Amino acid sequence: MPTLSKDMLREIFRLQKQLNRRIGVEMKGMTQAEKTKWILNYTRAMTQELAELTDSVPWKWWAKYQKFDEQNARVEVVDLFHFLISLAQVLGMDADDVYAAYAKKNKVNRQRQVSGYRSKDHNDSRHI
Repeated sequence: MPTLSKDMLREIFRLQKQLNRRIGVEMKGMTQAEKTKWILNYTRAMTQELAELTDSVPWKWWAKYQKFDEQNARVEVVDLFHFLISLAQVLGMDADDVYAAYAKKNKVNRQRQVSGYRSKDHNDSRHI
């Protein structure tokens, strides 16, 4: 399986933009009210997809009938990506923006682990 390249991430963003347009969601030129609406829509959808992912694993310790549905879990993860990418697009982020922010935040997170993350520094992520 190939590793995810910046080009693959750009293609995922392109496909999601195309899908959003097809269902009537145009990100360009959104007002603040429209952005607020769609941020809420996408975060609510992600909450539901997380619940569906949770239901893919046997989390009911009292129930013996449950089985891990790995295939469905994979589908739910991809559904989460659809909504997460849409959310990034509402916020004006493209694949390059997400990649750059991820790399910076990953560096912050690694540094937190190296330092023991003993206290919260609200300023360590301000540059992202």
